[in-house]
Amino acid sequence: MLERLCLALAAQASHAPAPLVLSAPVSRWDDGLPLGDGALGVLVWGEGRTLRFSLDRGDLWDERTPQTLQRKDWTYARMKELVAHGPQQELHELFDVPYDTVAYPTKLPGGRLELEFVEGCEVREFALDLRTAEALVELSPARVTARVDAHAGVLIVRVDSGQPVAKLVAPAAVKQLGYEPALVGGAATVQWFVQPATDSMSYAVACAEQRDPSGVTFTLSVERIVGEPQSADWMSERVARRLPQDARQQHAAWWSRHWSASSVRLPDAEVQRQYDLARYLYGAGSRVDQLGHGGAPIALQGLWTADSGGLPPWKGDYHNDLNTQTTYGAQLTMGHAQAGLCFLAHLDALTPRFERFARDFYGVRGLVVPGVMTLGGRAMGGWGQYSLSPTNTAWLAFLFDEHWRYTQDREFLARTAYPWCSRAGSALAALLEPADSGALRLPLSSSPEMFDNSQRSWLAPNSNYDQSLLRWLFGALARQAEELERKDDATRWRALLERLEPLDIDAATGALTIARSVPYAESHRHFSHALALHPLGLVSVEGGEAERKLVDATLDAILAHGTDWWTGYSFSWMACMLARAGRADAALAHLEIYLAFTGRNGFHLNGDQSGQGHSKFTYRPFTLEGNMLAAQAVHEMLLQSWGGVVRVFPATSARWQDVEFESLRAEGALRVSATRRAGRTTRVKLHAERGGRVRLRDPFGGAAFDALGAPVSRSGNDLFVELASGAGVELRRR
Repeated sequence: MLERLCLALAAQASHAPAPLVLSAPVSRWDDGLPLGDGALGVLVWGEGRTLRFSLDRGDLWDERTPQTLQRKDWTYARMKELVAHGPQQELHELFDVPYDTVAYPTKLPGGRLELEFVEGCEVREFALDLRTAEALVELSPARVTARVDAHAGVLIVRVDSGQPVAKLVAPAAVKQLGYEPALVGGAATVQWFVQPATDSMSYAVACAEQRDPSGVTFTLSVERIVGEPQSADWMSERVARRLPQDARQQHAAWWSRHWSASSVRLPDAEVQRQYDLARYLYGAGSRVDQLGHGGAPIALQGLWTADSGGLPPWKGDYHNDLNTQTTYGAQLTMGHAQAGLCFLAHLDALTPRFERFARDFYGVRGLVVPGVMTLGGRAMGGWGQYSLSPTNTAWLAFLFDEHWRYTQDREFLARTAYPWCSRAGSALAALLEPADSGALRLPLSSSPEMFDNSQRSWLAPNSNYDQSLLRWLFGALARQAEELERKDDATRWRALLERLEPLDIDAATGALTIARSVPYAESHRHFSHALALHPLGLVSVEGGEAERKLVDATLDAILAHGTDWWTGYSFSWMACMLARAGRADAALAHLEIYLAFTGRNGFHLNGDQSGQGHSKFTYRPFTLEGNMLAAQAVHEMLLQSWGGVVRVFPATSARWQDVEFESLRAEGALRVSATRRAGRTTRVKLHAERGGRVRLRDPFGGAAFDALGAPVSRSGNDLFVELASGAGVELRRR
């Protein structure tokens, strides 16, 4: 208890993240303390005399394909026929039923380590030091520390003043997949199990213990095995190997570098905890090394798969109609571009599979990413309107383009972003068909996840979701091609953009519709029709009077129909959109309501956990996109950089009088720091990572300021400064 208090006081003094503290019991897996190194994930929880460590690896997947998805008529052409002529039952059986009725493909749970303490030694408190990614569990009288080592790839558990009995528990849920029982073995100081899976794949969990007079140290490894199961000697070696004497220091140094990337200091402790948790989860759940190698990117539950006797919610898959894109929406501004590269490198490596999917399912050249997919990029089916909507690929392309815009890494643009995005653009262009007016339209259209899985969900092409993504993609490709001096390519993409119709607007309200003749008329969790507002930014309150009215009308229409059928991520996404529109107080209010949709450990639980009626969804399946959208909402309040303009505190509520951030990244490879005191901006510091001309919306509202480091000029409400690579300027209110 004293150490935990010292951690909290040290964090407060240094502006470091405060520890996450939970009183015992923690009796649910999804309330546990999360540990991870980007490949191995652990949840720490328990009650009474039992302490549990739920185990996971991001690459533990059953990739088998249901027979229905292997049929020759499982194609986009057949989908078009059935949507047009029916029967609807066959449409459901072909594209939806396999996801709901066949257990695979699915993410697999890894198992569990249980420590059973002697009578009278019970768990009292759990604490996670976010700075060092180390869990501390207080028992009476024992004490346990645990970390997933940042370099060694193992879980290290140290028990002081106690000698618990350790037991490995194989995952019972895999019985649903027809797997054979785990093979169990061990020796005096090592125990292990090997779980047979499928396709010549198995996985092993091994735990070694080293006892001494003051306690015991457990070292645990989880390994994915391709081919024949390994020998007991091999598994013993994995956990018996000696760690370097300075392993803990190396681990702490990795996390120190992670936290040094940037900082945000807010006057709201609860929002601060959520923001810090999101930063921590990027470090624990998504990494690449200097060679571009890393663990699996973050899926629905990241590295923390269900440990409740069943398979993970929604199969723990990669949902590409919102979840993956928004999960990776906050990392660039935080300065954690390596976390995002984990996902981008994975998508790039899967290019051949996505090209085969475009050819075999859609009948076009280029690449298309399944809207619901396995780790290996295989289509999983599901509601076909969304799981097989080709425009989801354009939203993934947005992440490639965003990385270029924030880092100005021209080599990344030339070698990765433009080749990947142009293949996506080619596939979507090949699917477009001319209408009688000559405008290009998709043969099928929908808007995730409007009208769920009903026949009504098939919309008149193009829905505003599809149209927004097509317009954004072709425009972005033209911009990328011009940067790379590929003039013919740029001309082609602009010609395609010109043949797309404008976004559809409801004549009665002036708001964006879902699709032609389909206004937003009922509460819904997914704001897919408003993607043009955020994150795409195709329309904005600064785009002229007509665009400002469109933004306001669209937000007002959504809010007018209430939040009955919103989930947690709806509130954090709405906070982002409201902040982008300059509605500071409303944005903060929605972000605060989002907290009602989080668990004890901060995980986003989808349903309202408060009992206050914020939503009629009260269930608690855990996913991560809500957490990251909440962090992005903070960014939208503190720093915006779209449209070539840097805006400091553009949507900061008057309730946040004192706010400060350091080294947040803006578009143009620019690092920005700023201080707000008594509701006024007092300091702004700009640091150019690449160099160039910076356009800054006057943060002082016309008040006098001093500029240190470079000359600053003014034009209207904007300030301009030329910065060389590595140079900076600091502006201070007089």
